[in-house]
Amino acid sequence: MEAIIQKAKVLIEALPYIQRFRGEIVVVKFGGSAMEEAEQTDSVLSDITFMECVGMRPVVVHGGGKAISRRMQKEGVETEFRHGIRITCKKTVDVVDNVLNEEINPGIVKGLTRHGARAKGLRGQDVFSVKRKQGVDADTGEKLDWGLVGVPEEVEVGEVDRLVKADVIPVISPLGIGSDGNVHNINADTAAGAIASALRAAKLVFLTDVPGLLRDPKDESSIISSLGMDEVDSLRGEGIIDGGMLPKVESGVGAMHAGVGKVHMIDGSMPHSLLLEIFTVKGVGTQIVME
Repeated sequence: MEAIIQKAKVLIEALPYIQRFRGEIVVVKFGGSAMEEAEQTDSVLSDITFMECVGMRPVVVHGGGKAISRRMQKEGVETEFRHGIRITCKKTVDVVDNVLNEEINPGIVKGLTRHGARAKGLRGQDVFSVKRKQGVDADTGEKLDWGLVGVPEEVEVGEVDRLVKADVIPVISPLGIGSDGNVHNINADTAAGAIASALRAAKLVFLTDVPGLLRDPKDESSIISSLGMDEVDSLRGEGIIDGGMLPKVESGVGAMHAGVGKVHMIDGSMPHSLLLEIFTVKGVGTQIVME
């Protein structure tokens, strides 16, 4: 009997969060190892279905780096990274486009449908207009160019907005169209931040391969459960915000400046981590808040 009562307590704990975020948009960036294992993928998609069922309006932006690398290796296309970003030529972007829009995106839509949700895949190139990503190496001063890699300049959210209002979950690939008419690859974290900003989402959630932002990468108990935006620069200077966390935090902070309410970074491999983060008092990852 006690176990049954405990289940009711869990539902009651979730009630204020369900009430608060009913009708609100939550952007979920789905990627990393959670996309590689069928059981983990199923857990994430069931969580997203639950969110929609209780009145939230989830929007999914997905990655696909490992699947892209596998396809490129199979087709004999060389993969080269510069500062963690895939250098993308025309042949590479054709592979990326095919894997994201013809394999991963339909797979996510099918998974959501299997759980009882209504979902529709959207090609990123129908949503994002981009400029070519360029930069300068901080150490050498060398100009950096990654080829057909884009940074969102404009986001067309008309169809996304129409779908969420119709209780359909949009599933968006991280691709965009440049001014030259070419398809460009977009970092999925950056794409998720751009969508969240354009929609003024209540939440932006990044699924990662670690429990959250860690003070010590070797110690999972060193998780920073809550981070104020005013702390970001100092933690970046200390090297705590680095590597794969950097684009997530930068995209998240940019989204919050654009009106997004809160950003979360959670372990996508933990069963039902989305529900635990959003519908419980303690949460399970790192949240970025205004102060």
